[in-house]
Amino acid sequence: MAKVEIYTKAFCPYCTRAKQLLSSKGATFEEYDITMGGPKRAEMLDRAPGRTTVPQIFIDGRHIGGSDDLAALDRKGGLDPLLAA
Repeated sequence: MAKVEIYTKAFCPYCTRAKQLLSSKGATFEEYDITMGGPKRAEMLDRAPGRTTVPQIFIDGRHIGGSDDLAALDRKGGLDPLLAA
C-alpha cells in the first residue's frame, strides 16, 4: 500500500473528514500534528508551497492537497489507484 502522510491540527473538522475518508479506504497514514507549529509545520510549508491550511495530504510523496482535493480525487476515481500503488 502507498505511503500516506497527513499534516493536521487539533479540532480541525477538515482533517477529521480527510482521515475518515482515508480510513474508509483501508489506508494507513502517518499523521503530523502541527497545532503548535514547529519543524513539522515548516516541513509542510516547504512540501506544499503556498498552502498554509490543514490538512495537507501526500501519497507516496505526491502532494494531493487538502480535504476537498482528496474528496474530489476520490469522486473522479483517482484515489483508489494511488492508494493501491
